Amino acid sequence: MKKKLAVVALGGNALLRGEQVGTIDEQEDNTTATLENLVFLIREGYDLVLTHGNGPQVGNILMRNDAGEQMYNIAQMPVDICVADSQGGIGYMIERMFRNVLNKNGIDKNIVCVVTSVLVDINDQAFCDPQKRIGKIYTREQADELALKKGWTFREEVKQDGGFRRVVPSPVPVNIFNHSIIRDLAQQGNIVIAAGGGGVPVYVDEKKDVRPAEAVIDKDLASSLLATLIGADEFYILTDVPYIYINYKKPGQEIKEFLNYADALKYLNEGQFTKGSMAPKIQACLNFIKNGGKISVITEAFKLADTKFGSKITLEYEDDRR
Repeated sequence: MKKKLAVVALGGNALLRGEQVGTIDEQEDNTTATLENLVFLIREGYDLVLTHGNGPQVGNILMRNDAGEQMYNIAQMPVDICVADSQGGIGYMIERMFRNVLNKNGIDKNIVCVVTSVLVDINDQAFCDPQKRIGKIYTREQADELALKKGWTFREEVKQDGGFRRVVPSPVPVNIFNHSIIRDLAQQGNIVIAAGGGGVPVYVDEKKDVRPAEAVIDKDLASSLLATLIGADEFYILTDVPYIYINYKKPGQEIKEFLNYADALKYLNEGQFTKGSMAPKIQACLNFIKNGGKISVITEAFKLADTKFGSKITLEYEDDRR
């Protein structure tokens, strides 16, 4: 019997929680606790591909870049290199923690991390309107100087104590390099870590050479695309809420445990989901279902094995889920 293939996107508090400073001990403890919840998928015979976020980590890399340039005249590295750095570091941590979890549970499996490039369209409209904030907060004078010196774009921080942050485009992912290798590795029974932080953003120029893009890619959209390209049966997004809600934190708040494609799309178009958090997750799930995926699940990592928790999106309702 053909084994099921699942892509699991680690996000929310899976690696780093909001109240934490981000020490390696904190991240390793969080990662271990999250991975413990994936053991039941392995015992049920699933092949696994893991993806992960990198927001706080790549932000720290960018700030170290900045400090190194200012204090020691060390040349800054571009965004694509910083994303690749974070893929390697986080991937190594996930791999090591998962090996320990599997050892504890008496499971013998190979785990491999693939530094993954993700193709974007250089003509994507996102490049005309960069919105994704990265790196540290600067004064207006510092921002103006860096904009002139490096060509960076800055936007004012409204929710913080003022200041300006660099913004970069967040284009839609259109392809993932080496996805067939990722699929083959997973179907051979290996656990694969790939497309970390949405992948390293690249584009193809008129000479068909691969070039770096100064951008960041949404992790959930890239994970959904990877799930589609490798023919995954199921797609899981692990975040910091147990369900999809409508009217979230408002009068009439309602859990939506089972959604079909049409209803999920309707709620998305109504603006029920916050643009910077749940909306891209819903869109990622819809993309997966639209392109042949069987089921998408959004839930907390710690509720994954409990069938009473988690919101599921399918193409149509199944009779026994009404």
